[in-house]
Amino acid sequence: MLGPVIQEETTGCGIAAVANILGKTYSQMKASANAMGIYADDKSLWSDTQYARQMLSAADVKTSAYEVPFTSWATLPDLALLAIKYHQEEGKNFWHWVVFKRVDGKSFVLDSASYLPSNIRTDFESMQPKWFIEVIVP
Repeated sequence: MLGPVIQEETTGCGIAAVANILGKTYSQMKASANAMGIYADDKSLWSDTQYARQMLSAADVKTSAYEVPFTSWATLPDLALLAIKYHQEEGKNFWHWVVFKRVDGKSFVLDSASYLPSNIRTDFESMQPKWFIEVIVP
């Protein structure tokens, strides 16, 4: 695994999350996303799940069909897109995309936010996921 991908744009968390899953750099993933008509400055990227699903699907990575409400860290699959910092603006849902991973029984979150002291997070009590999408890597 490369080091965690840091988003290079304020609204680039979806692109960075997918890059973290696919092992790409932010610029590689941004170029792929842009070729699909997906741009970081489109607020839909962090208010609609179809864009992350589309980027993963283009790389032959499957996702669960639905968003699953978060109940506990222990019940998460080994790889998932998580919606944290969930809020509403003018009746529309928004969130920050992060990636949950469990490797050899150790759990962590890859958070692309550039202001964090560490982008590999284990401060689970600080994050409050709303829901997740399971990611199924072939």
